[in-house]
Parts: sequence; C-alpha cells; structure tokens
Amino acid sequence: MVRPLYTSHLGAAALAAALLGIVLLAACAAPSDSSHAAAEQAIESEETQDMQGYDAGIIPAELEHIPDAYRTPAEHPGTLERLDYQTYDSFNFGVPGHELEKTAWVYVPYGYDPERRYDVLYLSHGGWSNETTQMGTPDNPSRLKLAVDHAIEDGLIEPLIMVMPTYNNLSASDSGDYSLALQLTDNFHNELTESLIPAVESRYSTHAEDVTPEGIAASRDHRAFGGFSMGSVNTWHTFEYCLPYFSMFIPMSGGGGWSGAYLSSLVTAYGLGPGDFFIFGMSGTEDFAYSGFRSQVLRLASEAPRTFVMADSLDAGNVAFRERAGYQHDQTACDEYTYNGLRLFFNGARRAEEDAAEMAPAAFTQTSTIDEVVSDPAFGDWGRLIFPVDQGYMSGSTLGDLSLTWYSRLDPTMTVDIVNDLHVRASTGQPVFIDLYSDEEKAADPWKADTGLFFFPGKPGARTAIVSAGGGFAYVGALHDSLPHCLELSRRGYNAFAIIYRPGAQTACEDLARAIALLHERTDELGISMEGYSLWGGSAGARMSAWLGAYGTESFGEAAYPRPAACIVNYTGLSEVTGAEPPTYSAVGTADGIASWRTMQTRIERIQANGTPAQIEIFNGLGHGFGLGTGTVAEKWMDNAIAFWEENA
Repeated sequence: MVRPLYTSHLGAAALAAALLGIVLLAACAAPSDSSHAAAEQAIESEETQDMQGYDAGIIPAELEHIPDAYRTPAEHPGTLERLDYQTYDSFNFGVPGHELEKTAWVYVPYGYDPERRYDVLYLSHGGWSNETTQMGTPDNPSRLKLAVDHAIEDGLIEPLIMVMPTYNNLSASDSGDYSLALQLTDNFHNELTESLIPAVESRYSTHAEDVTPEGIAASRDHRAFGGFSMGSVNTWHTFEYCLPYFSMFIPMSGGGGWSGAYLSSLVTAYGLGPGDFFIFGMSGTEDFAYSGFRSQVLRLASEAPRTFVMADSLDAGNVAFRERAGYQHDQTACDEYTYNGLRLFFNGARRAEEDAAEMAPAAFTQTSTIDEVVSDPAFGDWGRLIFPVDQGYMSGSTLGDLSLTWYSRLDPTMTVDIVNDLHVRASTGQPVFIDLYSDEEKAADPWKADTGLFFFPGKPGARTAIVSAGGGFAYVGALHDSLPHCLELSRRGYNAFAIIYRPGAQTACEDLARAIALLHERTDELGISMEGYSLWGGSAGARMSAWLGAYGTESFGEAAYPRPAACIVNYTGLSEVTGAEPPTYSAVGTADGIASWRTMQTRIERIQANGTPAQIEIFNGLGHGFGLGTGTVAEKWMDNAIAFWEENA
C-alpha cells in the first residue's frame, strides 16, 4: 500500500492564505466571451511558429500556439472511454462503509495496439469542473481533444494514454468549494496510487509490468501528471506524495506555497536525485495566478540549487518556466499549456528517433574482432583506448574470448554491451570520449595521448562518479574494472566517467587530478553536477581514488578543487590512513590473494575511529577483481556503495 513519507506540510488555513487570489477563481471553466475573444485575437495576430522547436527536447523561448487547422476533427481521431472504478471518500480513505464509485475519462489514441506499451499523462481539472472538462466526452469532444488528435496524426506528439480523473468526492460542485477543494487535492494521492493508476494500467497497455507499487515505481519514467489552477495544486501535491511513481510534472497557473527546501527534502527522502524528474510550469502574464505561480517555480532553483536546476532543454536541468503574454486564467490558456506540455514530454519525432535507435542492429557481437572495434570510424583515434594500450596484458582476438591479466571474470556479454553503447552514441554525435590534455600538452609528452575519459551520461544535472580501473599500475583494465561500472551507474541515472590513465602511481594520480579539474570546469557543457561527486576504483584504481580523496587535486599538479563526497575503494591492500579521508566504502573477498581483507578491514576501522563514515563488505570465498560481482555473493555490492555515497553526498 502506497503511503506518503510526510503528512501535509501546510494546514488548510495556511494553504488557503498562500493561495488567496491565486486559485480562488475557476480553473478550466468556460472563459468569458471577452477573455476568449482577446485570446483568439492574439492567436490570429501572431505569425505561425515553427512547430519543430521541441524535437530535440529543447524548450522554445515562446510557447507554441495550437494551429488553427487543429480546431476541426482529425481524420484519425482517438477515442474517449469511460472508466468506472471503486475508491473511498477522501476524508475516510480505507475506512469500510465509505466506498465510492467514481469515473475517469481515458483518451485512447487512434490505432491503439494492446501489444505496444504507451506512456500515460494524468490530467487534473480545476475548480467548478469535473472529469469531462479537459477533453470532453465522445459526443462533445473539447478543443484540446481535437488538437491532440491532429498532433498525434501529424507525428508531433507520440500516441499516448491520457487520463482525466476528478478529485471531487460526490459532485462537480465539490471543486467549486474552495476550502473543500484544497482538502480534496491534498488527499487525492491516496486514490491516485491505490485505485486510479491500478484501474487504468491494468486495463490499458502501459509500461507498468504490473500494478503493484513496485511495478508502478519501475515505470515512473513513462508517467506524467499535470493540471491547471486547482489541478496545478493537485500536480504539486502529486510531486509531494507520489514522486516515486511519476517523473514528469506539468503545473499550470496554480501554486500553493511549497518551498524549494521542502520539496528538495522530499526528493532526498524518496531516495531520488535531480536527474529523476522534470517540472514544466506555464502561465499567462494577465493571469491572476501569474505572479505567485511564477515566483514559486523560479524560487525552486534559488532555494535548493542542488536539487532544482533551471533548464532550457530536457537534457540539462529539471525545471522550466514559460509564459504567454496577455493570456488570462481561462480554457484557451489551459488548452495551449497542456498542448505544449505534451509537445515537450511526449514529442513524436524524438521518441521515433529513440525507437529507431533501439531497433537498429547491434554494431558488434561476441564474434567481432578487437581490430574491428579499434578501427571503426565512429570511434576515431580513441577506439584503441577501450583496450589496454600495452596489448601484452590481454589475450584473445574477439570480444567474446578477450581476457585481461589478473582478471578472470571478464563478462563477454557486458563487453559487447559496452562497445555497442559507445558506438550508438558516437555515431549520433553525442559526447563519448573527452581528452584530458591539449594537443600542445600531448605533443610535449606523447604519453599523454594515451589518456582520456569515457563518458556515460545519466540524468541531466545528476551527480557524477569517476571510476578508475585496476591493472597493477602496469596497464588499465577498463573493460572489466571501470567501463562496466560506468554503464551500470549511467543506467541508474548517474553521470559516470571511466578514466584511461598513464600506468604508474604518480602519473595515474596526476591524470585523475586533471580529470577532476576538467569536469569541475565543464559541468554546464556536459550537463553534469560535481556537487557531491564520488571517486570509484578497484585494485590500483582504488588506490588512486583513495589518494586523491585524502590528498586532493592540489597535491598532483592541479588547483585545489572540492574533495569527493565519497570514495569507493575495492580490493586493494592499501593500509595508509592520513586522517583526511572522505567517507569510504570498501568491498573485498576473503580469498583475495592480492588484497588482504584483514588489512582493508583495519583501514576502515581506523577511518571510523577518526569520526569519518566508513563501511566495508567482506565476501566469503571471493577472489580478487570481482568487478560488478554479477553471479557471485558480491552481486549487491554496488547497490550498497551507491546508498553509502548518497548518504554522504
């Protein structure tokens, strides 16, 4: 059963004061003739805008108008289906004897295929309204419904499921009672998670494998919630209580006094980060809610800059605000804001490109030769750095039979996965490999040409991990000890970098110091956050991470940059403790013949004695270099290491 981590942070009286003059009036009710006419005139007077502005996830400076041609029925319209479901009175949720039968309308796109999985938008109405206000009914479709039909037909919006529920308890007049509506939206999350989502996503084909809380949470990246005015208040409540189940939010002209600090605390409490959601707020300059709502959205980044980052695209940051000059608090504004939210989050062209990339045949298989990978044009002159520069430390000629000195657990499936991931991103012009040194520096010291960073992007603005592979300071075993870690970290939403360094304790640390400095200077360009970053490593790479964590970049030829929030130091026999260590996590096996688990345990105990958080996991019978630990007793070590990092970031 889904329960909020917090009770409501604002009492009804406080919230009413915060909303006074903002959501007291009707939301998405029929506009007055004069306001509607003014909006229509504004639309007619402006030139038609380029409707491709959202295609790359870029948020245009100006919101798009719904095209005039979208005001008539489409050739291939979606359908509106009535969904009746059982729930409980909001004020007695779960109490026997208070069960209600409620109705939601569901928009089903033309050509709905039960074998295909669809994203879902839950769209909340405002005051003096009900579940038919936004999209209408089969006999009387709204303008928004007509526009969505056309946009899907034209490929501007991907086919999706839209759900129009109501937070009203007994009648449409509930939303017209201001005080009652505040309480109903504050309680709606119970119905949403325990009744509505299960009813919808068990009937329609969505990305939820099942409608358990775990299944709903696992599919959150394919679910959005939005609403206008009091529906916007409902959207903020959904962020407050249901963030584990939604990643996209479209609040429109309705605030409520939530502070950035409070919402940031929720993100942390739910175990999420800044790359795990996006908020797209919209309002009009003549809307009575404009000032307070705009202030609330923009205030997020100033009050909690580590959690909320203003953005101009989905690839950098997680909060955006756009306004429409002259627009008021009416249905025309509501429709256009919703249309723009759909164009951003459910962009047809972008999703088509992603689907095509997923369906494209893999460039490499286990039978692909190492020479084929190295010489592939997509990799330029850095393909060779995927493998040890000194080939005497590897054997085998294909990706499937490759092995590395001192590492017996090289996973060929993971190896192929890594090189294909790099190939797809390199082929589409995404940043994959970053030089540590300039051409001039490499000319002065040719050895520096054998260095660099492989970039595995996570969520925009998410925290960063830098991973150093082992290899006894003789070579860099990246395909076992850093590249797999980075791919896994990126899939969990973190930005990860695998460093290819010059073997040798001193040169390796100099290269890692340069990497830390470079990433601090290029955060905006790369869309990463270096606040609370972490250093990871195994064997020799673990020593590098420990040394940079304790001594800092200034000890290895660079300016002083912030120390890491955590060091993940696996299977290394390092015993040194300076007293300046960052929080440290370690993992090792009892059968490791290179790194003594007793030495590592003693080091962790000494770090703890200095008052620094430290943790060690010792795995019975496991040898050296277990990497990700897949299929071993150490299979969950990365989960625990990430949790340790997050606790100390």
